Parts: sequence; structure tokens; C-alpha cells
Amino acid sequence: MVLSVVQTPEEISSSAISSVFASRYVQDPLPRYRMPENTIPKEVAYQIIHDELQLDGNPRLNLASFVTTWMEPECDKLMIESMNKNYVDMDEYPITTELQNRCVNIIANLLNAPLASNKQAIGVGTVGSSEAIMLAGLAFKKKWQNKRKAEGKPFDKPNIVTGANVQVCWEKFARYFEVELKEVKLSEGYYVMDPKKAVEMVDENTICVAAILGSTLTGEFEDVKLLNDLLAEKNKRTGWDTPIHVDAASGGFVAPFIYPELEWDFRLPLVKSINVSGHKYGLVYAGIGWVIWRSNEDLPEELVFHINYLGTDQPTFTLNFSKGSSQIVAQYYQFLRMGFEGYKRVIRNCMENAKLLVDGLKQTGRFDIISKERGLPLVAFGFKDTNKSLAFELSKALRHHGWIVPAYTMPANVEHMAVLRVVVREDLGRQLVEKLVSHINGALLELDETTDIVPKISFTVEVKSSDEDQHHESRHDHEGSLHLPTTSIHWKQDKHDRIQKKVHISGGKTKGVC
Repeated sequence: MVLSVVQTPEEISSSAISSVFASRYVQDPLPRYRMPENTIPKEVAYQIIHDELQLDGNPRLNLASFVTTWMEPECDKLMIESMNKNYVDMDEYPITTELQNRCVNIIANLLNAPLASNKQAIGVGTVGSSEAIMLAGLAFKKKWQNKRKAEGKPFDKPNIVTGANVQVCWEKFARYFEVELKEVKLSEGYYVMDPKKAVEMVDENTICVAAILGSTLTGEFEDVKLLNDLLAEKNKRTGWDTPIHVDAASGGFVAPFIYPELEWDFRLPLVKSINVSGHKYGLVYAGIGWVIWRSNEDLPEELVFHINYLGTDQPTFTLNFSKGSSQIVAQYYQFLRMGFEGYKRVIRNCMENAKLLVDGLKQTGRFDIISKERGLPLVAFGFKDTNKSLAFELSKALRHHGWIVPAYTMPANVEHMAVLRVVVREDLGRQLVEKLVSHINGALLELDETTDIVPKISFTVEVKSSDEDQHHESRHDHEGSLHLPTTSIHWKQDKHDRIQKKVHISGGKTKGVC
């Protein structure tokens, strides 16, 4: 039987016109709740979606995100070639599985895991550090529960100790998997977890202490070495064996290349697992993270599932299952292409550009730099003015130039601070940094023009009795003595807005500078 498709004259006319914008399809409303009844040409579907996506922000100018926004065309090509391969089909795609294993080994060695020669490291690729943290947390919880059960002790109230500066995925882990989150509060001038306070909060129910290598708020590295030493002393004193997890989502691909002497990784005996984000300074597009364990003993076997319906026995420990292979391939490409020297040069360039931005901000005289020189290539800064709204107004003003610079308030204890943050990625070069500084200066001028600012006027006054009527003339144009009736001054500015200022005088003082 032959099937015929009958088109209406309008449809025939639309299909005969090659221009998408001359067709009827661009006049039809887009489906938002139900699948459309009819098909449309592929060129039209592409153009409609492409045009709507133009309203998104420019990823290259998104300075809020740590996530990689540029890769080489050759890597883009590899990702397209491998995106139709299911990452979990290890038997069908053994080379992809081999590339993942190579990446795990490379990262484990980069983090100084105590591996014997030619021994396979213990780790897994994830969709990001959030999943990696969930897996690491589950391993700590299960190991702690197993030990408590063996000792005949309660195992229903696990907790984890972190700083209040942790990323939200730690709060998700605590809530989803019923673990109490004990946060070390921040303090003025110290915006990361204090190791001493953290160790004080550790008790027999603590499954681990989580340290951050590269705070999301300020880019600062926490002192993992001090935490390890203090915790080792407490473990020895109490008989506990509380371990450490290092959340190196951002700093894991920074510290090894520019701070090789810094001890934060598996060189410290209490560090049992580390997560890193391949899609941050691992230089891969969004969708790849890694978690590495110190040894087999740190990953309880009962958390690992074995499946065979895809062809062979396949061990798996993930929260996700099916996903594309592109990011795994891209990560291995970067390791092969860049090598240690390439990563080192990229991170150094990022640090230099961050320093350039800091210098530009300091020259305005308007900002306090909150981020530290030793840490991530990140610049966190706030207005010297205590008006918190200025940070949010500047963030909004920069949007007019296409820049996405987030403004946010700090966590508990320092919530009075409003901070702006610029993440310097490899594709934020010197020219863009200089342009950003220029736009910040322009935005500051605009804010000054639109904000009602009460001028600071300095003058000297003498307090006289109300019955004395003595007038004083100014000595020159910019200063003068005024009669002060009772206890207030009424000052009228000839230009711009009218300002009324009241100054209450108390005590025996007869002179003051306002």
C-alpha cells in the first residue's frame, strides 16, 4: 500500500520558500505545555531554538561560574564523536572504560595517593563534585556504621563537621542521607573553617571532617595540614579514628601545579578521600567530576554493585547510571594534550589575571579585597561603604555590559557583609580583565550620579547662649563660623537637593568638627 501525504496550499507555499523567516512557522506560538501535533522542517526548529537561546547570558562573560566555557575545537570534535556512547556500557565500549581508568590513575597520582607501582587507583568518574561528595559521604557513613555495629554502640546519629562556607551540596548530602551537619561559624576577617574549632566539635558520632581546598566564597584554602595534626592528636587521646575528606572541587587542579609544597592531599594520613571537578580547573565542559579513595579499605564493598546484563560483570558505585561518554573523553584529551606543564601555565596565567584585576579594583579606592593572594584565581571584594545595596547595584550595572558578576551576603556571623566575586578562568584574558575594570569604573560613576549621597561638610562652630546674638562672617569661601541655636544645625545646600542635618550636643564641649 502506498502512503501519500497531502499538503495544504499554505504548507506547499511555505515549504517552497527557503527563508525560515518567510515561513508561517515563525508566526506560530511555541509549545510550552503540550507536544505539537505536526512536524516542522529541521531548519526551522533549529532557527527558532537558536534565536531564543540568544537571550541567555554569554558563558564567556559569566564570571559567577567556575565551570569551563572554552575548549579547543579538536576536543569539541572528539566530544561530538563520543556523545552517543553510553558511559556505563563497559563491555560494549571498553576503550571508553579504559580512558576513565587512566583518568582515575592520573588524578590519584596527582593527589599523591599511596599507590604501588602499576596498581589501579580506587576512584570513579561522576557528573560533578556534588555526586562525588555524595558518594564519599556515603562511604564514610557506611564505614562508621559498620564499626559502631561491631562495637555494639548506637549508629543512628551520624554527623559531619564542616565550615559554614561549604557549598550547598554538603547540605544536600546531610539532608538526603540523614546526617547532622555541624558547621563551624565564620568570623570577621577569617572566612574559612577554623581547624581548632572544627576539631572541638568532633565527637564519637562524627563520620568525617570536611575541609575545603578553595572556598566558594573567597577562594581561600583551608589549613588541611593543621586540621590533620589536631585531629590526629584528638584521635589518639580518645581512641577514635575520625577521618578527613577534602572537597577540592576547585582547588584540586590548582594547588598541585602552583603550590606543590602545600600538604593537603593524600600525603596527610587522615585524608581518606578527595573529590575534584574536571569541569572547573580540570578544563572540561560541565558534567564531569571525580572522587578518589586512599585505598580499598576506605570504600566499603557493600556500596559497590555488580551487574552483568550488559555483557560482563561490571562493578559500579554511582548515583547515576546512563550518561554520555563525551566528558570522560574530553578529560583524557586535556591530560594528554596539556600535560603537567600545560596545566601549570594555564593556572599561572589565571593567577596573573586575577592579580591584574585586584590592582585595578584597588586603584578605584572604593573596595576592600577579601580574597587571599594564595588560593584560587578568584577575586572577592566588597565596598568600603557599609551600604550593602551597593554591591547588588554594581552587579546589576555590569549586566548592562554583558558581565555576570554575582553579589551575595556572607554566611552566619558575617552576614552583614555583601561581596562581589569574579572567577578568573583560562578564557578570561588580560584584554577582557582590563575591559572589566573599565566597565566597573564606569558603573561606579553611574552609581554615584544616581545615588543620593549626603555631602560631608567640615566646619567649626561655637555654641553660644540663645540670648546672645552675635554673627560671624566666613574667613574665606570654603569655611566659616556659625551661630548654633539651641542644639541643632539647619544647613541648606544651594545646589542639588536640600539637606537637613541635626547634631545633638551633650556635655561641656563648646567646639566640634562635623
